[in-house]
Amino acid sequence: MAKTLGYLLTWTTYGTWLQGDERGYVKNGKICGGNKNLMQTNKRSQLQKAIKLSKVQRQLMQEAIRKEAVLQGQHIYALSVKSTHIHIVARYTPQPIYKVVAYFKKAARLALKANGHNGKLWTRGFDKRFCFDQPSLEQRIEYVQKHAKNI
Repeated sequence: MAKTLGYLLTWTTYGTWLQGDERGYVKNGKICGGNKNLMQTNKRSQLQKAIKLSKVQRQLMQEAIRKEAVLQGQHIYALSVKSTHIHIVARYTPQPIYKVVAYFKKAARLALKANGHNGKLWTRGFDKRFCFDQPSLEQRIEYVQKHAKNI
């Protein structure tokens, strides 16, 4: 089995990319097509409005995630905090990936809470794409770096 070099992690802000979305969505690691009825059902069951991050909030989150990475001994190759989602390419760690994401989500949430944000912030779960070789790792780093430039 190939050694994991790193992974691309992605998660969305609350209510911005629901199951059934016409752009497609990921469920249990599989990409699914749009489903208007499912999308409407999910919209109706939302507990609050969708969260779109301001430029200041994105900067706060980026700083908080980078600080948390240092605390956890996690190397981040690339990071993009957008108004509706986050992409991180991180070096492999033997720690379970769900814990790594939980640390980053919590650090970003606490940074916003300290600046007045209350309520839900994240969609439950996250997407992960493993990098088993240098070309796939470099491709994902490049993707996130380009994504970060398109603010």
